[in-house]
Amino acid sequence: MSASLAGQTPLATTDALFFDRPDAALDRDAAARLLGRALANADDGELFLEYRESESISLDDGRIRSAEFDTSLGFGLRAVAGEATGFAHAGEISEDALKRAAATVAAVASGHQGVAAEPPRASNSRLYSAVSPFAGTDFGKRTGLLAEIDHYARGKDAGVRQVMASITGEWQAVQILRADGGRVADLRPLVRLNVSVVMEKDGRRETGSYGTGGRFDYGRIMEEGIWRAAVDEAIRQALVNLDSRPAPAGEMPVVLGSGWPGILLHEAIGHGLEGDFNRKKTSAFSGLMNQRIASPGVTVVDDGTLVDRRGSITVDDEGTPSGRTVLIEDGYLRGYLQDRLNARLMGVQPTGNGRRQSYAHAPMPRMTNTIMLGGQHTREEMIRSVKRGLFAVNFGGGQVDITSGKFVFSASEAYMIEDGQITYPVKGATLIGNGPDALTKVEMIGDDPALDPGIGTCGKNGQGVPVGVGQPTLKVSGLTVGGTRA
Repeated sequence: MSASLAGQTPLATTDALFFDRPDAALDRDAAARLLGRALANADDGELFLEYRESESISLDDGRIRSAEFDTSLGFGLRAVAGEATGFAHAGEISEDALKRAAATVAAVASGHQGVAAEPPRASNSRLYSAVSPFAGTDFGKRTGLLAEIDHYARGKDAGVRQVMASITGEWQAVQILRADGGRVADLRPLVRLNVSVVMEKDGRRETGSYGTGGRFDYGRIMEEGIWRAAVDEAIRQALVNLDSRPAPAGEMPVVLGSGWPGILLHEAIGHGLEGDFNRKKTSAFSGLMNQRIASPGVTVVDDGTLVDRRGSITVDDEGTPSGRTVLIEDGYLRGYLQDRLNARLMGVQPTGNGRRQSYAHAPMPRMTNTIMLGGQHTREEMIRSVKRGLFAVNFGGGQVDITSGKFVFSASEAYMIEDGQITYPVKGATLIGNGPDALTKVEMIGDDPALDPGIGTCGKNGQGVPVGVGQPTLKVSGLTVGGTRA
């Protein structure tokens, strides 16, 4: 369906998907009437319409193991009265379904005399192509890419024992309607390529992996230079792991690599700066606005306006244009990430961070691309300054407690630093610490800020949304490293 709509404006495209189809069961007038009825006494709310196409193809050892394609269509209707929210959704877009939803959500404002919140400002910006990722290539080319990856990886190094690769793509079309008659639409492409290899050396087997993607079509990741670089990086990581030794344990200085290691910043700090946690005073950063919370030089922004990035959104899922929000400036707390509900209750402006996983979920404050800005030190300076410590280049999984700020992260690629030099790779290192405390231990900030390759997905309250992270190389004076040797 999406390919036939290429070239139209987002509003025209979504009108064709939701209202103007021959089999459409809802027209714009009926939608406006029922929305007005549902939000008559509310402070805020919206009707969120969504159509989504999604695909996933995976290869394992030269064979296509799975290939899935799915479409979904539905709406979410929300009414907000004070701090209370009424929300209903349906996997169809019809007048009957919307009538039932309107009656349900209107109950939250029963007896409430709300004052309608100011609507989001208009935006004409476009941060990515509106065209579906599926429009430029056919299924055969996409499966053929995975076969090429397998062939190239095995020819690259005789130690390769297993190759796993996958590509995923989706095209999300949304239209957001408000009771004041405002309508906002967005068309969002998203693709990702993942490559993993298992390699063997002297009877030992290790894995390496790499992923890349963003808000563009499949053509980008099908470029030979892109997918070959992904394979090369996965092989490089596996070779590093084959030479790794058990990680040490104890508190020590840690140098964090640039780019993807920003995931630690995202999890340990970013979630604590979301508006809902701070309004409810459950964040470690609650009540600290304009106070110093980090070392001098630490500046962190959340920027949803970066072209083609995985975490970028032209407008958020409430219709507010995306923005660049300064969270920490030179060590001082300057802002929180806000959706419309929390911004209104806290007496501030929304920041364009109201996001939801799908039509079946209510929006909440979420990050987009969360980035620490660069400083003046080189990576070499940081390494030379460490007597004994860890250089953590890549991270796997992790978890954080929002209230306390405590975090645990596993390093998928790390090296020992001894007497100012990188000596050997280590395996099994975990970083244990406290986000607010770690911010005050940043001693050196690199001049090499970088973004992740486009692979992040953030989970919160059971919802997952695509995000980006980034940072320069950083030296933190002391973190607890969990390992298997002293």
